[in-house]
Amino acid sequence: MFKTSRLRIERPIVLIVLAVAFTGGLMAAPQGASSAPGQTAVASTARSGDEEKPSYFTELWQLDRKTRASQPGVTFHRSNYALAFSYNFRPNPAPLQEVDPEKTLVKPEVMFQLSFKARLWRDILGKDLVLWVAYTQRSFWQLYNFDDSSPFRETNYEPEVLLNLGTRFNVFGLKARFIQLGFNHQSNGQSEPLSRSWNRVVANVGLERGPFSLLLKGWYRFPDVDDDNPGLTHYVGYGEVWGYYFLKRHRLGVMVRDNLNFRENLGAIQIEWSFPVFAMMAGYVQYFCGYGESLLDYNHRVHRIGIGFILSDWY
Repeated sequence: MFKTSRLRIERPIVLIVLAVAFTGGLMAAPQGASSAPGQTAVASTARSGDEEKPSYFTELWQLDRKTRASQPGVTFHRSNYALAFSYNFRPNPAPLQEVDPEKTLVKPEVMFQLSFKARLWRDILGKDLVLWVAYTQRSFWQLYNFDDSSPFRETNYEPEVLLNLGTRFNVFGLKARFIQLGFNHQSNGQSEPLSRSWNRVVANVGLERGPFSLLLKGWYRFPDVDDDNPGLTHYVGYGEVWGYYFLKRHRLGVMVRDNLNFRENLGAIQIEWSFPVFAMMAGYVQYFCGYGESLLDYNHRVHRIGIGFILSDWY
């Protein structure tokens, strides 16, 4: 049992390190010396001093043909970070105790997320239309639970396919940069009774104005005959809003989610701050309060704060 447990811990770590190194190498292509604050500077070519740098969303999603031609086909998707110390004020051992009644959890743990995307097809039908496939993995590691050999509490796997259309219209003073439609699957790779998964159609809209970026996300969950997380949308709702503000090399962010149920209002908020450290590495503070942080805890209210580092793709 000891060897098996060690393998389960070591294999994900090795895969994550290799994947981060691979994507980080692709993203670290030579850049111009004058990257504008608050904008993605990943794999961009040098530009003349009087040429305006593309917006954050434009480079993140390669929204024009120039960025698609100059940037690699594999890039970061969501944030890639590691919270070396994440303190959960309300750990939830109940699901794990269904399998092992003696199971206990400690409040401090390590949390990390790996996320990247690959461009499958660009300039579809001669338009600013791009097909992407993406993968995000978020892990919760009870590193400080030494009495239980520091196991992984849960890992959520999230592949998705997204069709991205670059847009050029204004909404209430904000520039609509893109509209996305896609399919998303999320699961924790466990067997019963710990198995959790769901499938959904997603629709996203990206808006910007200067150093402010706003991402509106919505989804529809496909009905599941063998539902292993009943009432999931009651806790996570049908969408969320992400807002980012870039101040020099700092990034301030907030995520808000709500089920819009006035009888039993449930939701979540995440607040984060990224600050420069060196090169593409930034310090990172994240605060989360609410439901749906992970699949095992989808119906458990989590209250957590953590500090660590993040790969900064906005420099």
